Amino acid sequence: MKIKKGDTVKVLSGNDKGKTGEVLEVIPKTEKIIVKGINVRKKHVKPRKQGEEGGIIPVECSIHSSKVNVVCSKCGKATRIGYEIEKDKKVRVCRKCGAKMK
Repeated sequence: MKIKKGDTVKVLSGNDKGKTGEVLEVIPKTEKIIVKGINVRKKHVKPRKQGEEGGIIPVECSIHSSKVNVVCSKCGKATRIGYEIEKDKKVRVCRKCGAKMK
């Protein structure tokens, strides 16, 4: 997968279209990612221990990686990612401006 943990991404489709957020977790097996503040659902939690409170808490659910694009840190646009080889290392590159990404 070309999206890594810590990247800033922009949502291309769905209920949160146009929103941006930071990637919290990447799940390569299912090609899904969890983005901060995107695809938030309500989870009903039951108290498990004595003194612990139950209730309804908001939880970020996973979204498919094809529904997001990485935002370039240099040009600030949502872009696809390319790769270049520099000194036997594969470096991620912005397709719009050609800047190296972390």
